[in-house]
Amino acid sequence: MFLSRVEIDVYNRRKLKDLMHVGAYHNWVEQSFPDEVAHSIRTRKLWRIDEVKGKKYLLVLSQNKPDIKLLECYGVANTAATKDYDTFLNQIQQGQRMRFRVVLNPVISLSNKEGKRGNVKPHITLDYQMQFFLERTNKNGFKVNSDEVAIVEREFVPYRRQGQKLIRLSKVAYEGILEVIDRDIFKRILVEGYGKKKAYGFGLMTVIPIEK
Repeated sequence: MFLSRVEIDVYNRRKLKDLMHVGAYHNWVEQSFPDEVAHSIRTRKLWRIDEVKGKKYLLVLSQNKPDIKLLECYGVANTAATKDYDTFLNQIQQGQRMRFRVVLNPVISLSNKEGKRGNVKPHITLDYQMQFFLERTNKNGFKVNSDEVAIVEREFVPYRRQGQKLIRLSKVAYEGILEVIDRDIFKRILVEGYGKKKAYGFGLMTVIPIEK
């Protein structure tokens, strides 16, 4: 696995014009792997947008290395970088405490009158958005204390599939401290993603070990 990052060129209006919805970012990520495109192969990729000290970055986790020049297509020149992620994954230990960040699309499936799964609706309140996260921790291989988790960002982001009208997806960023309780499940979540809409900027959890 490889973790890559590039600074988004937010001051280039021509570039930003092409990035009007999360589907465009998804396409940017996919096009950064020309060998896969050429052979009609699509491996799992997770990505998200982070803002650090006033700069925006595209973060990508992938099975293969991206083409650095293509990854900089909408980025600032010479800011793209890729590093091996497997070494880090293999160092994760049971009981380890880590700082984390993850962006999720918290939703609820409403049942219809027949009791079957109906419409999927976004959670829009802070309480339900936090509950959505807390209810899914243990089964994903980690635990948290509720007072060590915070919602640090929430908004609705535009999303459009080809030929369909524009809709808005609920985007919520969580940060805090977690403890690994099942190493294998936790590693799988880091690699495969957390929750739904993974192709559109959701589900990538990153962690930094807390030094003892």
